[in-house]
Amino acid sequence: MTDLSSAGAAPLRTVTKRSILTASPEMKRRNAVERRFRLYGLVAIALSLSILALMLFIILRDGSSAFVQAKLSFPVTLDAAVLDPKGNGNRDEMTKVTTIGYGKVLGKSFVAALAAKGIDTADMPEKDVVAMISKDAAGDLRARVLADPALLGQTIDVTVLAGGRIDGYMKGRVTKITAKRDGNVTPEQLELADRLIAAGMLAKKFNLQFLTLPDASDQRPEAAGLGVALVGSLYMMLLVAVMCVPVGVAASIYLEEFAPKNRWTDLIEVNISNLAAVPSIVFGILGLSVFINFMEFPQSSALVGALVISLMTLPTIIIATRSAIKAVPPSIRDAALGIGASRMQTVFHHVLPLAMPGILTGAILGLASALGETAPLLLIGMVAFVDNYPGAPIEGFGDPATALPVQVYSWASRSDPAFIERSNGAIIVLLVFLLVMNVAAILLRRKFERRW
Repeated sequence: MTDLSSAGAAPLRTVTKRSILTASPEMKRRNAVERRFRLYGLVAIALSLSILALMLFIILRDGSSAFVQAKLSFPVTLDAAVLDPKGNGNRDEMTKVTTIGYGKVLGKSFVAALAAKGIDTADMPEKDVVAMISKDAAGDLRARVLADPALLGQTIDVTVLAGGRIDGYMKGRVTKITAKRDGNVTPEQLELADRLIAAGMLAKKFNLQFLTLPDASDQRPEAAGLGVALVGSLYMMLLVAVMCVPVGVAASIYLEEFAPKNRWTDLIEVNISNLAAVPSIVFGILGLSVFINFMEFPQSSALVGALVISLMTLPTIIIATRSAIKAVPPSIRDAALGIGASRMQTVFHHVLPLAMPGILTGAILGLASALGETAPLLLIGMVAFVDNYPGAPIEGFGDPATALPVQVYSWASRSDPAFIERSNGAIIVLLVFLLVMNVAAILLRRKFERRW
């Protein structure tokens, strides 16, 4: 007798037959979980895109006005008695006339132009009328006259920047109500601005100077530009590309293809991964201690900034390059070695061409990330006020400069609303740079991509 036939044995469980076309309760639960997961993913994507769209909308709304500027147009009589007191047309002697003299010429001509247009200013002090012209206008007129002394004695048409508060009034940032509490503008000046707009002497025009002028003082926010920051960022990116990309690619090739697998290479790999996770401000402290205090490199120069950014970007480029090299199938290496190619020929003739799209993408994205770094540059002094352009390469690499993210920080920390507007405008320029670099990475990947 077997156990199955013994008394008291449990009966066999019967299996209920189910059709595969009918969903079981377990299948319904799994499908419900999958649908919820998909919904969570869609909600997360929608939320991320909404936040991104909101951020871009705010930046474009507040920063697009930086690319237009209020400007005054009127004729100016270049009084030779004021601008060339000795009357001999000697440029060296004319340079002794400061912007104060040119400001008087501008103010006198502006008041005369208002009278010629029939605009009454009898209820305003003359200094308030002249104050509607930017303090930067006298310097521009002086440079124009010194470049062409033959203009002396002539009446020329000029287009100069209006004051910062007048510009803010035309952009809706300043109102007649706030002007009553503002010591830099009066309601009467804003009423005069309305009459100038009606007369065609005051208008908003495209402000290309925002991209070409250097930074300006707190008294001349309307004249502040990104010129020095653009040149400084360009110099830094050139130096970072030269110092980082060859070294990073060479180190990646050696570690991935030639280095023996031992404790030392394992230690190097761990340290590279750790360096990629170090906060950027730590590299700024390193640059301040080593490159400025110890090696005595020029402070706030593009060279020091590039060295600090290179140290920070190098681990990222090495990791991205090694990932691209690892992605090449081992069969490519085996086939090359099997037909008699050397290790060097295998790497440079077969592996690198196939890994090139990933290498270029990683390098460009690493440089794009470095372009937006601010903290390390603050510690090496690139936040300093710089109103002179650095010289041409190679000498200009050691001249004082600033960078786009640092310029954004500098303007955002100032109290005048005109600088806040310009900081948002600078963010737009920085985003355009990053967009161009990311598009370049995509195009290069598609251009060099090979199928195997």
